[in-house]
Amino acid sequence: MNIALVNARVLLDDGFALGKAVLVADGLIQAVVEEGAVPAGFARRDLEGGALVPGFIDVQVNGGGGVLFTDAPSPEAIAQIGAAHRRYGTTGFMPTLVSVDLETVGAAIAATREALADGSPGLLGVHIEGPFLNVARKGIHDASKFRVIDEPAVALLTSLNAGRTLVTLAPEMTTPEIINRLTKAGVIVAAGHTNADYATVRAALDNGLAGFTHLFNAMSPLTSREPGAVGAALEDGASWCGLIVDGKHVHPVVLRIALAAKRHERFMLVTDAMPTVGMTDKVFRLGGRLITVKDGVCVDEHGTLAGSDLDMAGAVRNAVNMLGLSLAEAARMASRSPAEFLGLGRELGRIAPGYRADLVLLDADLQVAETWINGRDSAADVGPATGAVQGGHEDARHA
Repeated sequence: MNIALVNARVLLDDGFALGKAVLVADGLIQAVVEEGAVPAGFARRDLEGGALVPGFIDVQVNGGGGVLFTDAPSPEAIAQIGAAHRRYGTTGFMPTLVSVDLETVGAAIAATREALADGSPGLLGVHIEGPFLNVARKGIHDASKFRVIDEPAVALLTSLNAGRTLVTLAPEMTTPEIINRLTKAGVIVAAGHTNADYATVRAALDNGLAGFTHLFNAMSPLTSREPGAVGAALEDGASWCGLIVDGKHVHPVVLRIALAAKRHERFMLVTDAMPTVGMTDKVFRLGGRLITVKDGVCVDEHGTLAGSDLDMAGAVRNAVNMLGLSLAEAARMASRSPAEFLGLGRELGRIAPGYRADLVLLDADLQVAETWINGRDSAADVGPATGAVQGGHEDARHA
C-alpha cells in the first residue's frame, strides 16, 4: 500500500517541520510534500502530532529479547534480537559477538549471511568485537579467547560478502598493515578494549581505522602527557565515536566535554545491549558468569560492567535529558551518524526522497509509538515476544 504519513513533526535535514506529508511506496520514501498536496493513490495515516524521525541504527547489539548472540549465532537468534529492539525504535542493527573462538565467529558470519539473504528485518551486518583485544582492557571479555589476527583470521573477517562487517580490535595487538588490508577489503575497523598509546592509534587511523567502540570505556585515557586512545579519538575529525549514554558507563559531564571537543556529527549513540533488553527477567549468563542488572547496568558478581540494559529510545531520551542535546541532534546521533559510519548514508538515516522508509514515531514523552522498516509497520513484521515488555513503553529507569 502507498501511504502518506501526515500530522507529525517531521525531522528533515534542517530540523523539524510541520505540515508535511511523507509519501511511502515500495519500501522507499517517494517524496516529502505539503499535507495539502498528497497525490491520489496514497492512503493517509494520521500520526496524531508525534515526532517522525529516521529509524534508529544500533551498531553494537550483543543481545535482546532473552537472546545473547554470542551463545546463539543463528538466523533465528538474529530475528529475535531484532524484534526485541524494534519495539524501542531500532530499525537497523549489527548483532555483536563478545570475544569467541574463530569457529564461533565463522558461525556468526554464516548466520548473518543467511539472515541477510532471507531479508531479516533491520539486519545490516555483523559486529565482531574481539577476540583481537588487549587483556589490560579486557572488561567482561574472556581473555582466554584473545588471539592475534593471522591469515586465517583475515580470510574469515573478510568473508561475509553481504551487508556490513564491523570489527572492534586493539590497534596495538595487530599492525597498521593488517588494518589497512581489512579496510581495503570492505571491513569497517574500530578501536576498542585497547591500551594503545596515541602514536599507535594515530598510525591505525592513518591506515583506515574508522572509529572507536564505546568511547572512554575499556581504552587508554586522555592524560596530561599521554593522550591515549581517547585523546586520539577526540582530536581526529574524521573518525566516529560510539557513546553509551546511560549515565553509568560514562559520567554525563565527561560526555558533554567530548561533545565540546569534536563536531557532533561524528558521535553516534550505541546501546551495547544485552539479552535483558525487552525482558522482565533481568538476569542472564555470559560465558558461565552470572550477570545481573543492578541500578540500571549489567554487572557480574564483582561489579564489572557487562554491556548494558539500554535501548535506543532510552539512549535518545538520555542524550536530551543528560547531555542537553535537542531531540533533532539526539535523533541524528541515533540514525544518520551510524548510517554514515557504516557507509549507508545514501540510503538510511534521513527522511528524504529515495531513502529507505525506516522510520520511528515518538510520542510527547519520547517513547516509541510506531516503527517502519522498508515501509512496513511493526504490526506487519513483529509479533509478541514471550516474557518481553510490550509496546516500547517499559519504564525508562534502566535507560
